[in-house]
Amino acid sequence: MHSRTTQSGPDAASGLEASIASATEALLGYRQPDGHWVFELEADCTIPAEYVLLRHYLGEPVDAVLEGKIANYLRRVQGAHGGWPLVHDGDFEMSASVKAYFALKMIGDSPDAPHMARAREAIRARGGAVYSNVFTRFMLAMFGVMTWRSVPVLPVEIMLLPLWSPFHINKISYWARTTIVPLMVLAALKPRAKNVSGIGIDELFLQPPHSIGMTAKAPHQSWGWFYLFRGLDSILRAIEPLFPKKLRARAIDSAVAFIEERLNGEDGLGAIYPPMANTVMMYEVLGKPADYPPRAVTRRALDRLLVIGEHEAYCQPCVSPVWDTSLTCHALFEAGGETAVPPAKKGLDWLLPKQVLDVKGDWAVKRPDVRPGGWAFQYNNDYYPDLDDTAVVVMAMDRSRRATQSHEYDAAIARGREWIEGMQSRDGGWAAFDVNNLEYYLNNIPFSDHGALLDPPTEDVTARCVSMLAQLGETAQTSQAVADGVDYLRRTQLVEGSWYGRWGLNYIYGTWSVLCALNAAGVDHQAPAMRKAVDWLVSIQNADGGWGEDATSYRLDYKGFELAPSTASQTAWALLGLMAAGEVGNPAVARGVEYLKGTQTEKGLWDEQRYTATGFPRVFYLRYHGYSKFFPLWALARYRNLRSTNSRVVGVGM
Repeated sequence: MHSRTTQSGPDAASGLEASIASATEALLGYRQPDGHWVFELEADCTIPAEYVLLRHYLGEPVDAVLEGKIANYLRRVQGAHGGWPLVHDGDFEMSASVKAYFALKMIGDSPDAPHMARAREAIRARGGAVYSNVFTRFMLAMFGVMTWRSVPVLPVEIMLLPLWSPFHINKISYWARTTIVPLMVLAALKPRAKNVSGIGIDELFLQPPHSIGMTAKAPHQSWGWFYLFRGLDSILRAIEPLFPKKLRARAIDSAVAFIEERLNGEDGLGAIYPPMANTVMMYEVLGKPADYPPRAVTRRALDRLLVIGEHEAYCQPCVSPVWDTSLTCHALFEAGGETAVPPAKKGLDWLLPKQVLDVKGDWAVKRPDVRPGGWAFQYNNDYYPDLDDTAVVVMAMDRSRRATQSHEYDAAIARGREWIEGMQSRDGGWAAFDVNNLEYYLNNIPFSDHGALLDPPTEDVTARCVSMLAQLGETAQTSQAVADGVDYLRRTQLVEGSWYGRWGLNYIYGTWSVLCALNAAGVDHQAPAMRKAVDWLVSIQNADGGWGEDATSYRLDYKGFELAPSTASQTAWALLGLMAAGEVGNPAVARGVEYLKGTQTEKGLWDEQRYTATGFPRVFYLRYHGYSKFFPLWALARYRNLRSTNSRVVGVGM
């Protein structure tokens, strides 16, 4: 690591103020008319590709302009290796490449076009489309490219199983649950895409596609569990045709009832793309016309995810207004002053009625006596509020309460706190949406080749919940929840000093989150856990003064941190983590601040093409377009504020 000379004195202070003012002004420019913020949420090529394929599955009229813009997007994000990656400049990924190729061919790109030939060669050179994941195989089965023998058996009769059974929909995560329920109906009825143009992709296989059987064991799966579940799959495959028709009809009715109770209007089932798409296809195979209200409203929900520009378009996996608004409010409260604080207050006023107070979602199956009180990630998703958003919103409201001595958010804060306390898992941690979702054996079923079937407690969400409770005045001495949460965080620290980041990329995100929590909970800055984390963050700083981490850090054989190009958001997390540990005077912090100041654009913001957030480790990553806008401002303002006080201690939870 190379150090460099940094400015000090009045010029440096004025430069810092100018950076903060410029970033604040730019961030305020993204405010929506009603006071909230929502930034683009970009995943990889699979969602826009699936959107195109869905239209052709349904036989909808071709929208040549829209498809042309999506094709431009897909061509732009094609990798130098010929296929498509999961992240910016990432490695080849088979399923993403197969879907992107299929979508482009469906749109009308010639298989002989240079970019298509490169993609086909890249896919075939890696063994061909037989190595597609389970979700892709289901799509290919519905298009008739592969047969239903190539996908796991998903009997819709699962809907009728009791909660004590080894597999139950309430023993898997919310995202898996909402995706699987309509998919089970599709698997039972085995529909065929309309595909009016008759496009196929047999050329991506090295063998006849109809000869392909089940997927191989995934790397995360154990051989014992895999063979057990593969055997059960074979038995189910043999006896499924013998299931009574009345039982199947009752199970399908149960699945449809589950979905329609949670349809969520134009925000869609689960407010995420895969369940919405599966639901539309489910209604299609059930014979419901396009204008059937539940189908029509869900189809409109999908179009609300589109981002359409002058030359390109893509489909988001979901939208993130509550997350974006709450984090922006924190950054603005940190910036302070008459320019930033009133808009932050309006953002909180927009968030206030979004609290879910009257719907007991799926989480209540395991916590029936807990009152609802959380916030969802999206505009509306009442059945699936999440703890991370709730903690962040509550801490922002508490910051406003501290500054104004107003009591207008007291009731909301109390209900959010009550819900989070009631959602702690038995190991002391907190998960994102569920409680005690600890049935790890289920990640070995054939369907779970992605390894993301569950929603167990994680270090980053646990840290956020501890931060919230501690900011509200609880300590390990006064609160068993805080004591158990801190114990969980101590147990999960890695030998190198970092913590895993499930929802942000990755160990930098996790370490920032936990350092904020430990500081808020009153852990001494000289405690070994804090010192190890500080030393680790300082040791991984890049020569340019920033911090960066790549998605490859999620690999199963992770041996330790590997340097990656610096990003503004990851640099901000590292700085916020170090400052929470009392290191505002550390030279590494000064270099990080200079990195942010030096990479700020004339518009006051930061350019960030790299993906710094996580949907599912190793499978699905996210690029929050807002992260490079509010996190650097937050870090710069925090640095200024701590440098101007005597205590230099962060007094809030994050």
